[in-house]
Amino acid sequence: MAEAERIIGTPDTPEPAAAESSGDDASQGAAAERPRGKRRIAVLFGVAVFAYALDLISKMIVVAKLEHHPPIEIIGDWLKFEAIRNAGAAFGFGEAFTIIFTVIAAAVIVVIARLARKLYSLPWAIALGMLLGGALGNLTDRIFRSPGVFEGAVVDFIAPKHFAVFNLADSAIVCGGILIVLLSFRGLDPDGTVHKD
Repeated sequence: MAEAERIIGTPDTPEPAAAESSGDDASQGAAAERPRGKRRIAVLFGVAVFAYALDLISKMIVVAKLEHHPPIEIIGDWLKFEAIRNAGAAFGFGEAFTIIFTVIAAAVIVVIARLARKLYSLPWAIALGMLLGGALGNLTDRIFRSPGVFEGAVVDFIAPKHFAVFNLADSAIVCGGILIVLLSFRGLDPDGTVHKD
């Protein structure tokens, strides 16, 4: 039977083999997508941890060495390190709404954590990582610093001339936000697809 099929030109099992091959291709594609997505999530949380650690360490040094001391001039009077406690949002805005800003920061963290499951874009991973690390940095101050839980004042210390005093968490949030705006203008979505309006 096998010899007859060979002569006629019909292989033993062409269709199942082809089906298995296409099935293998699909499974290999799905397997390739999973590690790629996991790598992007790892980048997101890696950037977040780095930004958070940098912010936390800088604030610990500022509180220990700079608070209740004269400002340190970095570039004349154009840039100083000056420790202040900020009950408002980034750059000192909205000091009457400390609890609201705390809730917003917590909501941002939850949204980013949920969005991470569909993340396949490296630039988006970096941007969201900066947002997450910055939000965690300032949220830590809100929770653990005086005057109380969820009402704590954030430690700010970077003081450019004619500008509000801020910290590294604020910088990470702003840089992440700018990157997200640029990615949106370019039509790149968090799942890695590109759309053009």
